[in-house]
Amino acid sequence: MELKNLTLHNYRNYRDCCFTFNPGVNLIVGDNAQGKTNLLEAIGYLGTGKSFRTSKNQELMGFDPDFTEISGSLFSQEREQSLRWVLFSGKPRQLYHNGIKKKTLSQISGVFQTVLFCPEDLMVLKSGSASRRRLGDNALCQLRPNYEAALTQYGKILEQKNRILKDREENPALLEILPEYNTRLCQVGALIISYRARFYEGLGREAAVFHREFSGGKEDFVLTYHTVSTITDPFAPVEVLQQQLREHLESHYRAELQSCQCLTGPHKDDFDVTLSGMSLKAYGSQGQTRTAAISLKLAQRQLMASQSGEIPVLLLDDVLSELDPGRQDFVLNQIHKGQVFITCCEKDRFTKLGKTMEIEKGNLLL
Repeated sequence: MELKNLTLHNYRNYRDCCFTFNPGVNLIVGDNAQGKTNLLEAIGYLGTGKSFRTSKNQELMGFDPDFTEISGSLFSQEREQSLRWVLFSGKPRQLYHNGIKKKTLSQISGVFQTVLFCPEDLMVLKSGSASRRRLGDNALCQLRPNYEAALTQYGKILEQKNRILKDREENPALLEILPEYNTRLCQVGALIISYRARFYEGLGREAAVFHREFSGGKEDFVLTYHTVSTITDPFAPVEVLQQQLREHLESHYRAELQSCQCLTGPHKDDFDVTLSGMSLKAYGSQGQTRTAAISLKLAQRQLMASQSGEIPVLLLDDVLSELDPGRQDFVLNQIHKGQVFITCCEKDRFTKLGKTMEIEKGNLLL
């Protein structure tokens, strides 16, 4: 999988800019606040239709508040392809694949896959559960388009249920439709748990291989997925998971009425990591935490490559500067295959790597 070129029009601080890329390593250098991360964000958006920094497309629109365009040509699935996004203010965005307008994001599933690693990811295993769910969900949405649809549906049902719980004091009749929403939450939630259980099993297995190499075989990496307590086996049939979810919901009925919010379900899921039996979150050093986070990202890339037969593009946003020399060397040794984009401030730091592009105030210096 290779991104050959990218054109940005009115994207953040890029007014009009065209880039041509190396099939291997592309080093993006420049001072802070020049547009390096903006470029990585645009590359990621091209294939996913999502920004890793904002959920509002309006924030991606730069000088012209009404119109933004991101387009690129790539080699994927053994052929030349193109993707183009057009974002508007006040009306739906448009997506084109090979010049043909598409209605949904799922229609370009697998066309251009990326794995992003940014400084915030280095401490994700020490942060709150929401960050870890987001890490897993972002990866799963690229691996399984049906998962993204289920996750979106679950979020809508959850929001509607919470609204019922908040408004029921003023309108008690709303409680009559609450069982219907609980049923739908259990149906979709069971599917989400089933997807997650299988994903985290594979992610933990691959990450353990990378971490073992990283630590010189001194530490055993184990990832454990946690969901609601009534689910004894997250690999059970979806129908079984659905019933066990319902049992948990029913046991929280009074507490939900008092708190006016849904207290149980996969929106509370989490995972943790142990190193040789020791909780990383509770006892891990900063170095161990960063090593484990790197292993997770490299494992994600490996899972995606195994499924599609193509190596996803790796995006490293100022991560290397946060690592000690030993960890830098390990990461750099893992990127000898596939296309990689690395941002950093030091122009002469990685001079032996592929192509170097210098960014200044949203412009590519020639």
